[in-house]
Amino acid sequence: MRMRSAILSVFLIGLVDGLAFTNGPSRTRFQKTALSMATSGALNCRPIGVGSAAPKTVVTNDDLENIVETNDEWISSRTGISQRRLLTHFKGEEGEEKENLVTISQEAAANALEMSGLDALDIDMVICCTSSPDDMFGDATSIAAGIGCKNAVAFDITAACSGFLFGSVTAGQFLHNKSIKNAIVVGADALSRWVDWDDRNSCILFGDGAGAVVYTASDEPGMLGYSAHSNGLGHDDLMLGYKGEKRMIATPGEGTELSSGSYDNISMNGRGYKGEKRMIATPGEGTELSSGSYDNISMNGREVYKFATREVPVVLKEALEAANMTVDDIDWLLLHQANIRIIDIVAERLGIPKEKIITNLKNYGNTSAGSIPLALDEAVRSGQVKKGDIVACAGFGAGLSWGSTILKWG
Repeated sequence: MRMRSAILSVFLIGLVDGLAFTNGPSRTRFQKTALSMATSGALNCRPIGVGSAAPKTVVTNDDLENIVETNDEWISSRTGISQRRLLTHFKGEEGEEKENLVTISQEAAANALEMSGLDALDIDMVICCTSSPDDMFGDATSIAAGIGCKNAVAFDITAACSGFLFGSVTAGQFLHNKSIKNAIVVGADALSRWVDWDDRNSCILFGDGAGAVVYTASDEPGMLGYSAHSNGLGHDDLMLGYKGEKRMIATPGEGTELSSGSYDNISMNGRGYKGEKRMIATPGEGTELSSGSYDNISMNGREVYKFATREVPVVLKEALEAANMTVDDIDWLLLHQANIRIIDIVAERLGIPKEKIITNLKNYGNTSAGSIPLALDEAVRSGQVKKGDIVACAGFGAGLSWGSTILKWG
């Protein structure tokens, strides 16, 4: 029990400090500082319910031809995306139903809860994995309250496109240790809020969506092995940074310039936090601070592609090794839905045939932390994934972060 608690602490510290955590030897060639800890791999918890939700508004590749210089063939051949869902009713104007990240997350979680057969009061923990919350202080408590999880502790995890898997492992540790009995892990993002709609390289990629999985403590493992890494040295390859603008407040002397808070768009050439100047009355000319906001997403596409196609096959093998399994034991491969070329090359390098790949990228685009549970929900409800199937999952994205979990469904 103490060992598992210690492992969880090290795992969380590793995420915060930008180190690497794995339950097998670290093989990441570009990590200057790495933390490696061996575990048995398997966690005694099972996924017993899954749900998803997506915004009502659909934007196709043909629609984007009216916004930027592009076309369906150019987008689909390079990304595998044909359309995406976008949140457009954040506040809910008169006659409109409010639709934001919390509402679609609540819907996804409620659907997962219904499939699990549990009551909302049976849930002990709700984790929201997101990089684009409605509330910068976190959405998990609102999600939990909205579906009636009155007995649950709720908190957010930010690990970009790796978030859902990191959140699942975190919940799995609590469940394995018998600290809790049932947990809901939500993966949700609304990266369309940060898209530069004049940049054809970025606006074609992202969509909004949410997915959720209910995990329950069990006597036998359902999370068979996992491995997770992060490398802050690659931070600048994919980021959405702070960009402040000067703001003056009244202080002795010439004053202090601050910035007022807000967030900006996603961009392939992104910057960071974006603030606007604001002066407040103080003695003298004031102090210059910065007003809060964030700028566009910045992504070095070539480096991210190289990183993903290099590290994802390795982290999947690490998780399989921890589970005492091989690639031949996998029924399904489910990767973060970022780009069809990345998905195909990872499968090829692992020797996994295309008929074992789960993907819905075509219809949703890159929904970041939402992509894995959203695709899993469709696969389970369609009968593609059946009880007892082995699903090898892997996420990768900003941080840089990447991880894999081997799940036995049901």
